[in-house]
Amino acid sequence: MQDLTVTIIQTPLFWEDKDRNLARFDDYLDQSGPSDLVILPEMFNTGFITSPEKVAEVMEGPTFSWLKRKSTEKRCAITGSLIIKDTGNYYNRLVWMRPDGSYEFYDKRHLFRMGGEHKHFSAGNHKLITELKGWRICPLVCYDLRFPVWSRNRFINGKHDYDMLIYLANWPGARSHAWKTLLAARAIENQVYVAGVNRIGEDERGTDHTGDSAVFDMIGHKMTSLRSGTAGFETVNLSYSKLNDFREKFKFGLDWDDISISL
Repeated sequence: MQDLTVTIIQTPLFWEDKDRNLARFDDYLDQSGPSDLVILPEMFNTGFITSPEKVAEVMEGPTFSWLKRKSTEKRCAITGSLIIKDTGNYYNRLVWMRPDGSYEFYDKRHLFRMGGEHKHFSAGNHKLITELKGWRICPLVCYDLRFPVWSRNRFINGKHDYDMLIYLANWPGARSHAWKTLLAARAIENQVYVAGVNRIGEDERGTDHTGDSAVFDMIGHKMTSLRSGTAGFETVNLSYSKLNDFREKFKFGLDWDDISISL
C-alpha cells in the first residue's frame, strides 16, 4: 500500500463571506505543495452558522463548484463542510471531492445542541467510509468527536473498516484541552491515524477559536500540528506499512466489542 500525503489548513474564517473565505483558501492551496488530500475546516466558506437560510447552497452550487475546480487543479482529494439545502432540509454537509469531479458526502450526525444547531439542521443517518490510494478513510465533523461509538472502527474478517479518521471543526478555544485529548484518544482506541482540522479567530458571536489542528498516529503521538492561534498549513506523510506493522503486533481488533447503533 502506498503512503498518503495529507495537508491540513488552519485559518480564521470571515463571517458569512464566501468570496473572501474561498479567496483565502485559494491562496493557501496555491502556496502548498503536492498532496494526496487537503483538509479544510467545518463550514469553511461561512464560519459556523446556525441560521442557514441566508448562506445555504444547493449541491452543484458555487462552493461545490469551487471544490471541484480546486481538486482538479491540485490533482488531489479535498474535503470540507458547508451548509447545503436538500429536499427542503438544511445539512452541515461534508463533501469529499476527487480530482475527476466525482464526490461523496457525509451529513453531520451529532448536531451541536448547545449552539442550537439541532434546531435548524437535519442530522445525517449514515457514516461515510471512502477510499483514497487504497486507504480507507472515515471523515466526520466537529461535535462527532465526542461520540466514540459513532467513530468506532470495526475488525471484520481480518480487516479494519478504516485506516484514518478525520474531524473538521469550528471548536472553541475554551475547550481546546478536550479537542486535543479526544483526537489522540480516537487514534489509540481505533488503531488509526487521526487528523483534526479546526479554525482560528473570533467569530461574530465573540467565540474564540485557537485551532490546535494536528495529525496523530495510531499510538496517539502527534505527528504534526499548527501552533495555537496561528494561520497556516502543514503537510505530513502517513506510512501504511507502519500502521500495518503496529496492527499486526497488537491485534486489539480481535477483542473489540461488537457494537451497533440504532438510528
